[in-house]
Amino acid sequence: MANIMKRTLGRTGEEVTALAYGAMELRGAPRGREIAPDDAGKLLNAVLDGGINFIDTSIDYGVSEELIGKYISGRRNEYFLASKCGCWASEGEPPPSEGGRFPHIYTKENIIAGVEQSLRRMNTDHLDLVQLHGSPTQAVLEQHGAVNTMLDLQKQGKVRFLGMSGTHPNLPDHITMGVFDAFQIPYSAVELEHEGAMSDASKAGAGIIIRGGVAKGDPGGEGHGGDSWSRWGKANLDDLLEGMTKTQFMLRFTITNPDLDTTIVGTASLDHLADNLKTMEAGPLPADVYDEAKRRLSGVA
Repeated sequence: MANIMKRTLGRTGEEVTALAYGAMELRGAPRGREIAPDDAGKLLNAVLDGGINFIDTSIDYGVSEELIGKYISGRRNEYFLASKCGCWASEGEPPPSEGGRFPHIYTKENIIAGVEQSLRRMNTDHLDLVQLHGSPTQAVLEQHGAVNTMLDLQKQGKVRFLGMSGTHPNLPDHITMGVFDAFQIPYSAVELEHEGAMSDASKAGAGIIIRGGVAKGDPGGEGHGGDSWSRWGKANLDDLLEGMTKTQFMLRFTITNPDLDTTIVGTASLDHLADNLKTMEAGPLPADVYDEAKRRLSGVA
């Protein structure tokens, strides 16, 4: 078992590992790579055996919830389980959505259907954290009574804590609403746009969950990286690596942020999981390296 540092997830009081596992990589075709069920089971058990105690998934992530239920529901007391709501989970075909993305519907009926579906799929009687997916506006949430629905589910014991998977421009409103126990926010060395919001949410007492903390993998990989990696080159960060790969540097940079409680990293590879665990044992970046990286990154767009 790796020696992974833990942090308190805001006002939830829960001690979570600074490295979380993102089950999106288990979603399968057509939106992801195929993975044999038994291989997924080995990976999920390796996540827990490695010491990770936070697992993040979603209705939108294909068969990931079913795989969690099949292979590690018997170890339910070993992990903090986070999923999403607002994802389409009601009967019938979902309504059209812009850009061909998964539709997100924040009605009482769809939120309840989603949570109930997640409970069944993952063979559990409660979700530790349910996060609204898609960063809806405050007006949309109020229109449909979404937060009150989540609070009702919390009173029933089906949900322990309420969260928001949020981004600009709606994230500041989400924070001031004062109802969310945790926020899932995109952040990395090459994606610093939400750094101020992270700090604001943390100061308000919420837990901070980071996604994209390794910028979706090394540049050049299929479906990974993107234009944000151009900031790496502009900031001339290669000479700060000191023997690390870029992905290792990214992960250590992310966990050095004092507002972070955990960062979600997904993989379908046991080797990649082992590398992530080894990187976590190295801990945060040295203060001088982190400060220099922040200085260089502050000057690039």
